[in-house]
Amino acid sequence: MSKHTGTPQDAPRTAKRQRLPAGERRQKIIDGAVAFFAKVGLEGKTRDLAKDLGITQSLLFKYFESKDALIEAVYAQVYLERLSPDWPVRLADRSVPLRGRLLAFYSDYSKLIFEHEWMRIFMFSGLAGAELNRRYLEHMHRMILHPLLEEVRASSSQAITPDMEDLWNLHGGIVYIGIRQHIYRMPCPENPGPAIERTVDRFLQAFSVPTS
Repeated sequence: MSKHTGTPQDAPRTAKRQRLPAGERRQKIIDGAVAFFAKVGLEGKTRDLAKDLGITQSLLFKYFESKDALIEAVYAQVYLERLSPDWPVRLADRSVPLRGRLLAFYSDYSKLIFEHEWMRIFMFSGLAGAELNRRYLEHMHRMILHPLLEEVRASSSQAITPDMEDLWNLHGGIVYIGIRQHIYRMPCPENPGPAIERTVDRFLQAFSVPTS
């Protein structure tokens, strides 16, 4: 009986792996990691991620020296790279009524974060006690909510003006629309615009800021 020597069809799949430019391969790993961690949480194993991607774990670590480095790349793509650098400037532009500035910001912001992967990674990160959420929320506080607080105070016509907790309540109420949809899988409006508009108006009216 002759020894079976195999055929090209019998070669391991890894031998047929497409050779991609380094930058493209790295981006594919990040994209796959975003989907993977959104599905299983940040505790997911890199060996399982590599299996999902159809690559070896050693190849994954050729591009990212550690799991923490990979998570940093996920954080940058999902969170930081979605934040528009001109938002603070637009929010402080007093040539536009404050209501219009708020609605424009939350219209843009909701389109970026009301996504399955953003919401899932954000919630998994919070449950795991990861630094991602803390850093992201500190960034939001510094770049968006603190300047916005000054704008609301400047526009208010009453003695009692909002504090930072009031701003977080506004922001959290709007973000919760996405949480209901992607975390709790509850019915949500296909177009969140009207709900966001009503939320903004209630907030501004509470502090006697014009809404028309």
